[in-house]
Amino acid sequence: MIRFFAAPIAAIALLMASAGGAFAEEADSRFIMGGGPNFFRGGSSPIPRTTVMYNGNYAPGTIVVNTGERRLYLVLQNGQALRYGIGVGRDGFRWGGTHRITAKKEWPDWTPPSQMLARRPDLPRHMKGGIENPLGARAMYLGSTLYRIHGSNEPETIGQAVSSGCFRMTNDDVTDLYGRVSVGTPVVVLNN
Repeated sequence: MIRFFAAPIAAIALLMASAGGAFAEEADSRFIMGGGPNFFRGGSSPIPRTTVMYNGNYAPGTIVVNTGERRLYLVLQNGQALRYGIGVGRDGFRWGGTHRITAKKEWPDWTPPSQMLARRPDLPRHMKGGIENPLGARAMYLGSTLYRIHGSNEPETIGQAVSSGCFRMTNDDVTDLYGRVSVGTPVVVLNN
């Protein structure tokens, strides 16, 4: 079985590499074309996902985003949390508050909001979901805001302040988180 799939996978990887790369989220203040050896999966995070002791006063299942640390915590039982590295909003685009996940989408479409288009008129008006989409493999929408926790094909931006307020994760990490949470999950954003 492995040999049967190896050639098609190699061909797909070669096709993707020759076809171009991923559009960066506008928030990166660039519109990058690129890609690399881990393009499809979004690469590995420069901040590995790990289970840690967590002393917050949040119920298990709560997502806590700490923008100062550039980390996202999924609170677990017994004083533990799963910690992920994230990219956060650049100066002037960080925010705080409490919301809930109101929608979850796999390979979401992207329509830049009017505020983003005013800053960057060169951006596409709409982009179908897929490997070139700046929202990556998964997106979790936060309340009635324009913000999301979403994937990224630019693992080098994890741990950086580069977005317009959304929280970026590698495609591997966002897929992991997506499978662990549901619509209605509380999300606490600490902007310290």
